[in-house]
Amino acid sequence: MVKPDELIVEIAALVESGQSSQMSLTVVTGGAVITGRLAPEAVWRQRVAEVLTGSAKLSRFSAVFDARGKREGPPTHLHFHVARILQGTVGIPETGGMYRVAIEDVSAWTVGDFSYSDH
Repeated sequence: MVKPDELIVEIAALVESGQSSQMSLTVVTGGAVITGRLAPEAVWRQRVAEVLTGSAKLSRFSAVFDARGKREGPPTHLHFHVARILQGTVGIPETGGMYRVAIEDVSAWTVGDFSYSDH
């Protein structure tokens, strides 16, 4: 079993405690670079549920993301919103997406988000 980086667990715990929802982070996981802002899991779940509820084809899945009770123990996942997967000089999707990343799968990270341009 991989032991997650204690610093990133502490950052995730602060976000989960509601002390900060403005933390920008960039991580490398499974060969992908994801950059964006972290959100508490309950906020992330609520936003995903709202998006699914608005979809005629996917609305029945929104119940899966309804906020559940507070999880015990240290956070196990990072919840990104307004996030992008970086590929070359492009961020996918352009408008930002919602990503959930297992902390134990993060191989590298840095504080802040990367910007990109076509220039």
